[in-house]
Amino acid sequence: MNYHKNQQQELRELAGWVIDQAKKAGAGDCKVSISKRRFVEINYRDRKPEVIKEASTQGLSLDVYLNNRFASQSTPDFRQSTLSGFITDLIETAKIMEEDPFRTLPDPKYYAGKAAADLQLADPEMKLITPEKRHEMAKAVEDACLTAGGDKVISVEAGEYDESYEEYVQTSNGFEGTLQTTECWTGASMTAKDEGDRRPADSNWVGCRYRADLPSLTEVGRMAAKRTLDLMGGKKIPTETLPVIIENRGAARLMNGLFSPMSAGSIQQKRSFLADKKGQSIGSKLLTISEDPFILRGLGSRYYDNDGFAVKKRDLILEGKVNEFMVDWYYSRKLGWEPNSGSITNLLIPPGTRSVDEIISDLGRCILITGFIGGNSNSTTGDFSVGVIGKLYDKGQFVQNIAEMNIADNHLKFWNRLVEVGNDPWIYSQARFPSLVFENVVVAGI
Repeated sequence: MNYHKNQQQELRELAGWVIDQAKKAGAGDCKVSISKRRFVEINYRDRKPEVIKEASTQGLSLDVYLNNRFASQSTPDFRQSTLSGFITDLIETAKIMEEDPFRTLPDPKYYAGKAAADLQLADPEMKLITPEKRHEMAKAVEDACLTAGGDKVISVEAGEYDESYEEYVQTSNGFEGTLQTTECWTGASMTAKDEGDRRPADSNWVGCRYRADLPSLTEVGRMAAKRTLDLMGGKKIPTETLPVIIENRGAARLMNGLFSPMSAGSIQQKRSFLADKKGQSIGSKLLTISEDPFILRGLGSRYYDNDGFAVKKRDLILEGKVNEFMVDWYYSRKLGWEPNSGSITNLLIPPGTRSVDEIISDLGRCILITGFIGGNSNSTTGDFSVGVIGKLYDKGQFVQNIAEMNIADNHLKFWNRLVEVGNDPWIYSQARFPSLVFENVVVAGI
């Protein structure tokens, strides 16, 4: 703990010195962000280490504001003798930039109110993970996947990744922020032998702030094999209109098409199909997307955003209606709007009461979508198209695996088809979404 306090004090003193030098060199305002990251990555294939990486990086980023002009640059060199020239050069760069009266540091009033509670974002045990333990984790996941995959396995890649990160941010107008986080990930990817030349592949990777919160390594590897084997014999079916369930871990993939159009930048640049939809319904009443930056050990939890604003809970979409746009400081000034935050922390959809199996038993003929292939979403029009793979059911009974199907629709229509939400939020992500059920979806095939 004393080591950490001493290190934070060193970063604080360095940031203060950089700001002082930048002001003396002519900057009106400035912002300094100092970060340090250490990561280790180990991957196994054919029961042998294939990738072993370990690196520690550091960076100092300086933003300067000078007479309605702005410039930003980063360096990994923290020596004051080098930083003096770095600062002078950046000031000279700022002087020749085009004027932009909207580019300033935020009003300091938005810095107030940072949460003081410990969100438990850094696992104190992470530094105790030995190289031997990392190898044991990767091998355990690989062994479980190979065992579960049996004679269908072509290849398995399994691995472990852990990271420690810290940052210190200071501005010339009063903001000061510190952050310490850790992450630990493990999982496996498997390719299997199928009919003809088909080689289905899937994976199962999970991550947490604290290593102790990971599921059992055997279960992680076994699930990677199960997800791959569940693709065996996948075929197209004729185009059909039917209910679909989007699996919890994949729900964010489709939901991403809503977030870019909700940003103030997209709205100001006229690239948002939601620009005139605030307060209006764009989906069923089951569609509520909330943001909670204060979830203990949450992968998206934090105390402040990229502008230094104190983060808050908010409902981006409430019972189908657009409730808030994501408005950062810069675009709030361009649009003349009140800023909130342009950053996303933890996203949640309130879970329902039934499991996916229970829902399937009542849907008749339906498709459980377990993965996406490619696709695109147009933030200006709301049109999207995405390839899907999954499983076809009829009256609760499995019929066949499906592959190479496609869904094409418009977000303003699609989310009105949401008819139920599962009870299974995916916790190994900052998007903690449950499985989502839609009616009357056209799934294109043969």
